[in-house]
Amino acid sequence: MALPDDPASLQALLADLKVEHHDLDATIARLEENPPHDELLLRRMKKRKLQLKDRIAAVERLLGPDLIA
Repeated sequence: MALPDDPASLQALLADLKVEHHDLDATIARLEENPPHDELLLRRMKKRKLQLKDRIAAVERLLGPDLIA
């Protein structure tokens, strides 16, 4: 998936990715607290969370240290 070029769109994308990452983290924590849970689903969710983390880092690099806030 191509990333947008303008900083405003990148900031919006970054915010969306962070919200999704946070929500996924909370869901994973709830699943782990209440066994029995679906191990395959949990692994897929953790994999998605890592992908989001990588994507967040890539967008932050594009924005540069002066534009992240």
